[in-house]
Amino acid sequence: QVQLVESGGGLVQPGGSLRLSCVASGFTLNNYEIGWFRQAPGKEREGISCISRRDGTYYVDSVKGRFTVSEDNAKNTVYLQMNSLKPEDTAVYYCATDRYSPYGSSCLRYTYAYWGQGTQVTVSS
Repeated sequence: QVQLVESGGGLVQPGGSLRLSCVASGFTLNNYEIGWFRQAPGKEREGISCISRRDGTYYVDSVKGRFTVSEDNAKNTVYLQMNSLKPEDTAVYYCATDRYSPYGSSCLRYTYAYWGQGTQVTVSS
């Protein structure tokens, strides 16, 4: 059974950092495509990063240079390091996975088959 569990969210001041974790079970993470998404209140879900095993890692412009995705294969875990956080980064963050995803940055707009439960990130002073 494919399962994703996110953690690491919380309240942080503007300019601060958080690292979100997404632990996978029931499958080997590095054989699957990965996406990170967020949804702010009253807004549509937004793809912020995705790992395409065929052609690399992609980020939405609003987080480029501030957010970084990494993996620990031994722990079957993917991380989202978020630096220089802004109030507009406040949202529920989700990781998602699927056996396949589109080429290139289209993976940011792909509807993955499996989703975690989400973790709240609040950026406020």
